[in-house]
Amino acid sequence: MSPDAYLEMAETEAEHWWFRGRRDVLQAVLRRLALPPKARVLEVGSGTGGNLDMLTEFGTVSGLEMDSTARMLCSQKTSGRFNIRAGRCPDDVPFGSDSSERFDLICFFDCLEHIADDVGSLARMQSLLAPGGVIVVTVPACQSLWSAHDVFLRHYRRYSRGSLTQCIAAAGYEAERVTYFNTLLFPLAVAARWFDRRLGRSRSTGDAIPIQPLNAALYRIFSAERHWLAHGTLPYGVSLLAILRKPREDAGE
Repeated sequence: MSPDAYLEMAETEAEHWWFRGRRDVLQAVLRRLALPPKARVLEVGSGTGGNLDMLTEFGTVSGLEMDSTARMLCSQKTSGRFNIRAGRCPDDVPFGSDSSERFDLICFFDCLEHIADDVGSLARMQSLLAPGGVIVVTVPACQSLWSAHDVFLRHYRRYSRGSLTQCIAAAGYEAERVTYFNTLLFPLAVAARWFDRRLGRSRSTGDAIPIQPLNAALYRIFSAERHWLAHGTLPYGVSLLAILRKPREDAGE
């Protein structure tokens, strides 16, 4: 992402309806994974640190972030409480030197779309997973929704359920679950993209916090999806969520 995007994220992710709603959804999904007590957690693309406190519910949290501006903002925001290392996927991953750096949970929260080699980056994580470990991925969905916002955030792509499933399989994982989410607000997203194109907007304003009543309403709508996603799947949406595990070894091994 651009430095400007990180600055916007740092200013808005605590209160913006999208970041708050996504944290609620992810927290509900993670609670159903039966992670071990005091799990070791790695967030790839930890950005300016908006998810780190939420993830501490599940164990000890580390982060991987390529951008120096994001790491600085994260350190300021969290008072340096987390082990955030510089690196990038798939070729510069500064974890895995010993067994203490194997993770029960690895998170790619709206990160994979920023990486040219998405398959290689997921495959690289196999060596960092503890036995029984799980990877949780969220990505933007529907290439038809591509807009100036994706350009501003330096996305390589948006995904469909099929393309994300293919990426997961090519990286050597089994997809335990793949579902769309941010479904209730999908019509609003389609309308917003249509207006952006009609108006010829070339600069994203997607991270600006709306006026308080609207921000609160959008948050409640998005967050409400956590109740459904804890149990089922959704047929379409602005985003996709996937749960990955390495294939089990043959019973005789």
